[in-house]
Amino acid sequence: MSFSPLELGKAFLAENAKKEGVITTPSGLQYQVLVEGTGKSPRVKDTVVVNYRGTLINGAEFDSSYGAGREPAEFPLNRVIKGWTEGVQLMKEGAKFKFFIPSNLAYGTRGAPPDIAPNEALIFEVELLKVWED
Repeated sequence: MSFSPLELGKAFLAENAKKEGVITTPSGLQYQVLVEGTGKSPRVKDTVVVNYRGTLINGAEFDSSYGAGREPAEFPLNRVIKGWTEGVQLMKEGAKFKFFIPSNLAYGTRGAPPDIAPNEALIFEVELLKVWED
């Protein structure tokens, strides 16, 4: 018997919520503070500069700003997946968080082929470097 990405994600998030230091927001986003920041927090229309690593719940990396020849990513916070928009607003410049994002706050039923299947939960480590206020 095989389980769908949605079922696997729900089971993973249910277990993950029990771990020490993991906080679950009302939307279902889970996060863990790895490093507290001291700078300003972004608002939804601000542009942020971040380093990040994205993995599937099985640990397979699908994207990263780290590594040879890579630069930090810069984008308006209201132009990314809902889990990022919500989660990064909880951070202050200099912070590093780990986000555990349910599929409905990620790419949902469409996924992001070829790396992210429909209904897949995702994990991101995000380091907030800079906030450009809108």
